[in-house]
Amino acid sequence: MLEKSVVVCIIIHTILRTIVSVEQNVFPYAVWNEATIYDFIEDDIFFEVLYPEELSYTYRLRQAKDFGVPFTRVFRGVRLVLCDPLPCCSLPYNTLDLRGTVALVARGECSFVSKAITAEQAGAVAVIVMDNNPENDELYVEMVDDKTSRHPTIPAAFLLGRSGYMIAKTLVQRREEAAVINIPVNLTSVPIHKLNQPPWIVW
Repeated sequence: MLEKSVVVCIIIHTILRTIVSVEQNVFPYAVWNEATIYDFIEDDIFFEVLYPEELSYTYRLRQAKDFGVPFTRVFRGVRLVLCDPLPCCSLPYNTLDLRGTVALVARGECSFVSKAITAEQAGAVAVIVMDNNPENDELYVEMVDDKTSRHPTIPAAFLLGRSGYMIAKTLVQRREEAAVINIPVNLTSVPIHKLNQPPWIVW
């Protein structure tokens, strides 16, 4: 019986090592430790919604690749405001509401750089670009410079379309002017089973 238990333990250990090896190949820049199964691509960041309650999850973002500035400053209790119109390709109608906020804008109709510059001109402290495909719950787009020699000086990041759609839909339905968020949040040592991820997203 003891020998059988040892064999079972060896088999389980071998399977776990195989899974870890596969995960490391899939996430070559992952940081592995005992606290988390893996951390995500090193430049990815996270934000959490504090209000409204039904959106109170932690969301993953992909930072702009070669424009804007990193999220080195931590914004706590900052407002997340939808641009009007959402593409943010021209100065929004709600410019006054965007001052000092994180602007949530939609992909499409102009470059990512144009969106960041427009949001900055409106007074936003950062911009989150949600994919314009509301069904996208896994593909992160690399936001790159448009080679127009323009240089926004606020942070910019990409959000999955599914999460962006859920946030925008909830705010509109509740007639809320803004969500309240913390960005970025540090998840380095958070066990994966404690990650407060949106139920519609599989990380």
